Formats: sequence, structure tokens, C-alpha cells
Amino acid sequence: MIKVRNFLIGLIGTVSFFAAANSYTLGKYKMISSWLWIGWILSVVISIVPFLFYNKLQTKQLNRCRNGCEQLKIFLVSSAASICYSIAGLIGMLSMESFMENPKMWIIHCVIAILVEGFLFWNGIIRIYLSSAQLGMKWRVIGIICGCIPIVHIIVLAKLIRIASKEVELENKKILTNKGRQADAICKTKYPILMVHGVFFRDFRYLNYWGRIPKELEQNGATIYYGNHQSAAMVSESAKELDSRIRQIVEETGCGKLNVIAHSKGGLDTRYALSMLGTDKYVASLTTVNTPHRGCEFADYLLSKIPESQQNAVANTYNSAFQKLGDESPDFIAAVTDLTASACKKINEEVKDMPDVYYQSIGSKLNVASCGRFPLNLTYKLVKCFDGFNDGLVGEESFQWGEDYQFLTVKGKRGISHGDVIDLNRENIDGFDVREFYVELVSRLREMGF
Repeated sequence: MIKVRNFLIGLIGTVSFFAAANSYTLGKYKMISSWLWIGWILSVVISIVPFLFYNKLQTKQLNRCRNGCEQLKIFLVSSAASICYSIAGLIGMLSMESFMENPKMWIIHCVIAILVEGFLFWNGIIRIYLSSAQLGMKWRVIGIICGCIPIVHIIVLAKLIRIASKEVELENKKILTNKGRQADAICKTKYPILMVHGVFFRDFRYLNYWGRIPKELEQNGATIYYGNHQSAAMVSESAKELDSRIRQIVEETGCGKLNVIAHSKGGLDTRYALSMLGTDKYVASLTTVNTPHRGCEFADYLLSKIPESQQNAVANTYNSAFQKLGDESPDFIAAVTDLTASACKKINEEVKDMPDVYYQSIGSKLNVASCGRFPLNLTYKLVKCFDGFNDGLVGEESFQWGEDYQFLTVKGKRGISHGDVIDLNRENIDGFDVREFYVELVSRLREMGF
């Protein structure tokens, strides 16, 4: 939304410029002309150097993004005023001498207007393109493609401004919130947090599987560790890796136990380790996030329908790629097989909850397939045929496990996908603040004595 301040800056600046240029060119109102030029120069300064006239935000990046948004808003107002002024001059509607009596001057006015507005636009758009995280690749590309399409480019520009402005407001508010409660350390649990990734991913140093969540938790007092297990293996093998990792952390830090937050297949892996490998002695709580505790019927279907030769071809490509990324012995087929409904039924018969560990679970769903990021937008309908409403991979009925269960979604079309629930895409979702959700989750564990 364009604030009154931006509207007045753009309008006054444009009218001042054209009135000054017109009065000076026609040799009239020369005293007024000088004041009009001053008004135009001031409006340009305000739009080009907006940080002189706005409250300073918490980071330089947010300041750049906010200033770019404000400048683009001024651009929209001033360009609309420029067009109206030029048209009025063209058809002789101005009280001053018609531009039609001096077509050369009218052309000069139009050229100068285009140059000035172009400068305003590029100064603003470059700022938000370089500083906004929420625009992502999608809206940056859309902005470039639609930039030359009349009318559409205005609609897209308004969308870009809206996304970037909401980002600035939210991120600045979050920084202030964290600063305000920093002394409380609301996420400083008795036992450290171990975050366990799901299948087909790894814990990379510079590409965090959990998005912005770990940083948010640490800013509120949490101590975070990662599973560091392979991306794909059968449940029993992944469990062995997690058992070794948990024992290592406990031994090196002397923390006694850990609170485990495990996503997707990581929840099955951890449950197996607790029950079958004696890892329960070192774990105080297990929170599973969108874990297919009862498996995926669509996985059974795919394994039964896709020829073995094609399965092996995909598996060999995957295994080879992830060996280069650090996995010692990735096993694509074994991992997928243990996610089937039939395999999970067998696991649940053997793996029992341990009495000294607190179990809780979280699930979510997409409301419309198209709102999921690739490939979840493609798999949603397939999963729905077999498992009903789902998060793009796992059916709603498969999530619940343990003493407490939270089911997450939002109003409207968006929903919360298998990736959204761990902030995989670093996307701000209306109605669901994923970072604050985990802060509250860990804060509750702290209150419970874990």
C-alpha cells in the first residue's frame, strides 16, 4: 500500500519539475520557477536517499530493501503524474500555453520524464532484487519477463513491492522480538537439541536442511547438534548411525541426554534406535515432524508398478551422486522400501515406545497441489489417491505418534508442505511463522523439564 507520504513526494516532485520546466522554457513566472526547481530537487533527494527520512531498521539489508520499496512506490505515483501531465499538455488542457504550440518542448519534457522515472525505477528495483530473500528466483524471473508488457508490468511491480515490504516488516519485528527476550533464553533446554534430517538429504555445512530454524533457536538460548547420518539407507542402518552420533555427543559434552527433533524418515530411524539399540538411555524426548509412521501406500504402488530395471537405474544414479557428496554407502531402494506402508507396519510391530522417553508428533497438509514447491506439487495428487489429504509426500493419517500431536495448516489455498514444516525453502507463509513455531515447541520442552 502506498503511504500518503510517498504519494505526496511523488506528486509534488513531478508537478514541481514540469511546472518549473514549463515556466522557465516559456519565459514566464521565472521567480516561481526557481522555487519549483528547489521543490523538484528536494523530492528527488528524498526518493534517491530515503534513509535520511525514515526510521533506521535493525540491519543494513532490511534498510536497503525498505528504501528500495519506498522508492518504487514514489516511482509509481510520480510516473502516473508524469503521464497525466504530459497528456494534458498534449491536448492543451493546461492553463499555461499548450505544448502543442511548442511540440519540441513537449518532446523534451517526455524524454526528461522517461529518464528521471527510469532512474527512480532502476534505483529501487536493484535495491530490492539485491536485498530481498522472499522474492526468490520465481518472482525475480517473473519481474524480468513481465517488465516489458504494458499494464502487466505495473501489476507485477506492485506484487514485488508487496512481497518485499512484508518481508521487511516481519524480519525487523522478529529481530526486535528476539532482542527483547534474549535474556530469558526461552529455548535453553536442560538437554541439547539434536536435529535429524529426513531421507534424500544430508546435513551440509552451508546449506542447512532446517532453513532458518536452528539460528532462531540458538538466538533464544538453544544448543543445536545434527544427526550427520547418510541421506538414504534402510531404517535399521540409519538408526545405527544415529545411535553412534548420539552417544558421541553425550560422551563429548557430558550433557547426559538429548532432545531429538526428527523430520520425515528421520523419525522412524530415531524410534528404531531408541527401541532396538538402547539409545533411549541418552534421549529425553523425541519429536517427530511429518514422519510416515504408518508408511505411504503410494510408495507400495510405485515399487510394484515401476520395472526393476528402471528402479535400479534411478538408484544407481542417486547412489553415485551422493557418494560424491559424502555418503559412504547410500542405498536408495532400501530407503524407499522402508517407507512403504507394508514395511512400516512391520517396523511398528517390532519397535515399541520406551517408557522413559517423551514422544510427541507434528503433521501438516497442503491445501492445493499447486502451492507446493517442486516436486511436491506433482506428487500431491498421486499421494492423495492412496493416502488421502497429505503434505505432498505423507498422508495425514500417518503423522500421529506419541502422547501429544499437533496438526498444522493455514486458511486459504496455501497449506503447509513436507518442506515448509522444516523451512526448507526459507519462505514466509501467511498464517504460519515456522521459526516462531519451533521456538514455542522447544520452549515447551524446557517448561516440561527436558
